[in-house]
This record gives sequence, structure tokens and C-alpha cells, in this order.
Amino acid sequence: MSMNSSDFPLVWMSLTQEVGHDHQKDFDEFEANLQRGEPFVILTDTVPAEDHEHSPEQKKRTALWMKKHKAELRRLVLAMILVEPNSAKRLGLKAFAVLFAKFWGHPLLLATSREHAIEMARELLSKGGNSSH
Repeated sequence: MSMNSSDFPLVWMSLTQEVGHDHQKDFDEFEANLQRGEPFVILTDTVPAEDHEHSPEQKKRTALWMKKHKAELRRLVLAMILVEPNSAKRLGLKAFAVLFAKFWGHPLLLATSREHAIEMARELLSKGGNSSH
């Protein structure tokens, strides 16, 4: 995953992974957004490949990172919005969204387009108590 925070509080995340990807850089980028102390929304238009499997080390590292940052994640990340134009795929992702929310502490919402995702994010941010928007 990589993050583009240039439109903060809209943070675009790419879930595609290249071989030799630096996962520490991902965690550092995520922490930098948390350290801003302002609510934000993660948006993505990439779905991890169905055959993508994290190594046991990656799973452990992610779980430890999550545990360390659980309070900030729940307080500052309002949602992840996944752009999926295909209605059948969106339907299939609904069950995953329940597990996602339990794990990450924020909802996984589904949008039909990038424009729809941005609209949803702005609405969440306006309700999220962020007075600068």
C-alpha cells in the first residue's frame, strides 16, 4: 500500500504491491497522517488481488502496529471508501466490509466512482467535527 496525502484530509491509498515493497514506509506515512491529529478519510480505487497473501511476519507486524495506534485509528480515520464500479463486486465486498470494520475500527464504504467517493468523504468530514471544512 502507498498513500498520497497531498489532498489531506482526503488520503488516497493504493493497495497494489510491487515485489520488494517497503512496508515500513507505508506505516510511516500512515503514522504521519495520524500525527496531524485531524480526522481524515482514506479513499482507494484498487482492490488487493484475491490471491494476495500477507506473510506471517507482515500479519504480525500489522497487528502490532494496529494495537499501538488503535485509539488514533478509531478517532481520526472516519472511513475507508473503496471505488468499485461493478455492482456485483460491490455486493461481494459487503461481507468483507463487516470484518474490515471490526479489524480496523472504521467502516469500509463502497462508492461507484472516484467522484462519488470524494462526495461521500466530504460529507463524512463535515459531520466529523472538523471545523476547518
